[in-house]
Amino acid sequence: MFTGDLSHAAEVVHRGGIIAYATEYCFGLGCDPRNYGAVARLMHIKRRPLSKGLILIAADVGQLKPYVADIPKKVLATWPGPHTWLLHPREGTPYWLTGAHPRIAVRVTAHTQAAKLCKAARMALVSTSANRANRHPARSYREVLRRLGTDVDYVLPGMVGDLAAPTSIRDAVTGKLMRPG
Repeated sequence: MFTGDLSHAAEVVHRGGIIAYATEYCFGLGCDPRNYGAVARLMHIKRRPLSKGLILIAADVGQLKPYVADIPKKVLATWPGPHTWLLHPREGTPYWLTGAHPRIAVRVTAHTQAAKLCKAARMALVSTSANRANRHPARSYREVLRRLGTDVDYVLPGMVGDLAAPTSIRDAVTGKLMRPG
């Protein structure tokens, strides 16, 4: 991985583009979470409705503060790591991030390259699996290129982590496991 690759990916995000990058389990599609046009285009690529909501990943807790009202200690104790939590969104959080849900899904990633990408972009990023709706997520650089080709603006070369399944998603308010990891 070259630093220039990360810089270029961050530049594409800042210009409103869609990128693909490696995460803990699969390649993800990402963009600037505050850019409605980018998010709408990403959801169009995935063929997924905005009502489904999205996950945000970050390099550190500070990058999530614009989006969440409070981060409980039990959540902080699991990060960085492959644990996605549903938290109360901060007032003013864009509706396209929560979709039809009362909470926002967030994670401080332990995937080294994904964390470096968030640092390079200086923000949390949208992180949704690189696939069309109801299809298996892409797990390699070549697979992303083959499946999504020119639909994305840049595919960051990288390797996915060693998880056998997508990260778990747990509601921090109710404790309910929404998606096992």
